[in-house]
Amino acid sequence: MTVQVLLAVLAGAGAGAGLLLLVSGLRRQEAGQEHQGHRGPRGAGRYGPRADRRTPVRITAAVLAAGAVGALTHWPVGTVLAGLAGWFLPGTLGPDHEHARAVERIEAIAGWAEMLRDVLVAPTRLQQVVTATAPIAPAAIRPRIVWLAARVGRGEPLPAALRQLADELADPTGDLVCAALILAAGRRADRLGLLLGAVAEAARAHASVRLRVASARARARSSARAVVAATAVAAGGLVLFNREFLAPYDTSAGQLVLLAAGLVSAVSFLLLHRLGRVPEPPRLPLRPDGGDA
Repeated sequence: MTVQVLLAVLAGAGAGAGLLLLVSGLRRQEAGQEHQGHRGPRGAGRYGPRADRRTPVRITAAVLAAGAVGALTHWPVGTVLAGLAGWFLPGTLGPDHEHARAVERIEAIAGWAEMLRDVLVAPTRLQQVVTATAPIAPAAIRPRIVWLAARVGRGEPLPAALRQLADELADPTGDLVCAALILAAGRRADRLGLLLGAVAEAARAHASVRLRVASARARARSSARAVVAATAVAAGGLVLFNREFLAPYDTSAGQLVLLAAGLVSAVSFLLLHRLGRVPEPPRLPLRPDGGDA
């Protein structure tokens, strides 16, 4: 390998890393703008931005994959495809943390609804019920409930605080609980306990279904990981021990063929990823007048 080729490979890897850092920075900036104005406790924002913690790992994997393929093959297209694979495949084929967080959130909302139902047995104002359940709310949503109680304690109207809570939870089950509480705020809540119990039961059933779906998705991910591993081992073996077989890819036409094969593989993995996703039920919009639509 000549010095020029090595410098070209390093430059390409650096350019790819810079592009990935730029995209990551823009995504973090958008997330920060989205959460501006929510002055809640630390770590109590929406659930999506947690995925950004994996960004350094994904950048490292992308740079290492691109650098290794570029150094071994000198293929521009292969270097780019390897970098993209290092960026996307860990999230696509790795553990489904997003699904696990969604199930944890649903079960936590169901548990909080059951707490509210149990406390409502006594003749207590709804604001006091919310405040009483804040310290013992399930851990997955406790920071949000504590912040809800703090806002209500400062004199913020309960319906407005509940609409903000529903927006922060960003979960259809949370919308149902908040809508029931909004309807009961300032009115008689004789049947609110029954409604909260029904919502909690539906949430438990939803979480159970998602867990069954997760087991099927895990099998699909295992099959995909096996396919990727076999392909990587076969390609690596050819590169290391039988470069003559891959000589046609050293030409411009070979690079175009490699690009087409890479795009087909990328589309197939994208379809596999979407096939395993669980569609979320539609959110329940809460009108500013305290009702629900």
